[in-house]
Amino acid sequence: MSFKVNEHVTWVGKIDWELRKFHGEELSTHEGSSYNSYLVRGNDKTVLIDTVWGPFAKEFVENLKKEIDLNEIDYIVANHGETDHSGALPELLREIPGTPVYCSKAGVKSLSGHYHEDWNFQPVKTGDKLDLGGKELIFIEAKMLHWPDSMFCYLTGDNILFSNDAFGQHYASEHMFNDLVDQCELFREAIKYYANILTPFSKMVSAKIKEVVGMNVPVDMICPSHGVIWREDPLQIVNTYMEWAAHYQENQVTIVYDTMWDGTRRAAEEIARGIGEANDDITIKLFNAARSDTNDIITEIFKSRGIVVGSPTINKGMLHSISALLDIAKGLNFEQKKASAFGCYGWSGESVKLVNEMLTDAGFELINEEGLRMLWSPDQEAVAAANAYGNQIGKALA
Repeated sequence: MSFKVNEHVTWVGKIDWELRKFHGEELSTHEGSSYNSYLVRGNDKTVLIDTVWGPFAKEFVENLKKEIDLNEIDYIVANHGETDHSGALPELLREIPGTPVYCSKAGVKSLSGHYHEDWNFQPVKTGDKLDLGGKELIFIEAKMLHWPDSMFCYLTGDNILFSNDAFGQHYASEHMFNDLVDQCELFREAIKYYANILTPFSKMVSAKIKEVVGMNVPVDMICPSHGVIWREDPLQIVNTYMEWAAHYQENQVTIVYDTMWDGTRRAAEEIARGIGEANDDITIKLFNAARSDTNDIITEIFKSRGIVVGSPTINKGMLHSISALLDIAKGLNFEQKKASAFGCYGWSGESVKLVNEMLTDAGFELINEEGLRMLWSPDQEAVAAANAYGNQIGKALA
């Protein structure tokens, strides 16, 4: 499959309808994804921008042959070395050995580390240009968006930004342009992508966007490496990224818990009731961490002003779904969000203290440093305490 992006650019990637997990088993992709590769024809030269994930390498090369004689590809640009973008390079370069591969200096290390091949690397930096005849590719380093080797490139004349992992989504669709797909689905997958992958680099996201905007070049289209191409009002996703990068919060609190014999679940629901009584404007969402998708929960945490986390005590610790979630949250480096802990116990009761410690380590501001501990299954007095605890949280988030 291929299609014309415009007169000079052809999409030659792969739509992966079956993908349900990414980055190993770390990231859920309910809507599949695409691996976007672009063939750019100038008046004199032709360049291929990125390839596809390794399992589709042979299919990619065979399809590419139907679009162009491979020997007519003058240059290859590898905006990022991660194998979902570069995985077909070994197969392709066996067919056209010696073809120059343009990438960042860090990209040489990344690609060499992945494939252990001595390809014809041409390292570039921000401002370097590749003349295609009648138009140029301008390279823009995008370090840590989201790897050290990441970069963008900008096609003059056509005013297209090839943004690699920035502005993308894990979203498979037969319609590859933003104006042709369901907008709710599109932005749901876009915010999930940002929340779970780019959150730790928000300061760099802001700085890089300001740098690119400061170049004062027109942008008529943004072509990311996953998901749909932004052609209708393409800067809408750039402006949205600026919002997401600025300690994004909606008027929401997310309650996440795991439970053994329903006591912690009952407490979670009563805390939610108490929050709503004290703050009737706030959106409240509840998730059982063991029964809900982790990345969907992370997305809701990203959207929230505060979170409430509950676990019963087991073996002087907490249930593993909660510890795993909080470990992920720590890596994402959320900022300016409040949090509180609760849980039931039978005899030792360490879980609340440990949850609080993990919340603090993850950068959350504690609403109540003691948290709420409930002995055995909550009785009427404990239920009332959970409600009052929710009141306190609701007021703290007002």
